[in-house]
Amino acid sequence: MIQLRTMLKVADNSGAKMVQCFHVAGGTRRRYAAVGDVIMAAVKIAEPRKPVKKHDKVRAVVIRQKKEYRREDGTYIRFDDNACVILEGKGKEPKGGRIFGPVAKELKARGYDKIAAMAEELI
Repeated sequence: MIQLRTMLKVADNSGAKMVQCFHVAGGTRRRYAAVGDVIMAAVKIAEPRKPVKKHDKVRAVVIRQKKEYRREDGTYIRFDDNACVILEGKGKEPKGGRIFGPVAKELKARGYDKIAAMAEELI
């Protein structure tokens, strides 16, 4: 459950390390984002000499969340942190070339095939 002002780790090598959510995409009164949802975020911590800089506004997709959520088969899953992957432009392609840590398999069902393919582990 990601909402406004939530801090998320960035699980790719685009240059950002930590982002803060300032908008959940998908409607005017939409309050929460879950795994597979797109958010708008501001970069708070970034590595030097990388494409994404501090204070940049970026689109990102949530790949892990601390709050447990129910899958279609009735099981529940949760992760140790809130994490996202920064997206390139308006599409579903990631900006970075590597994805760190586990990724929920719901992303593949939502159309993020490239992120699912680059992931270390699909859970």
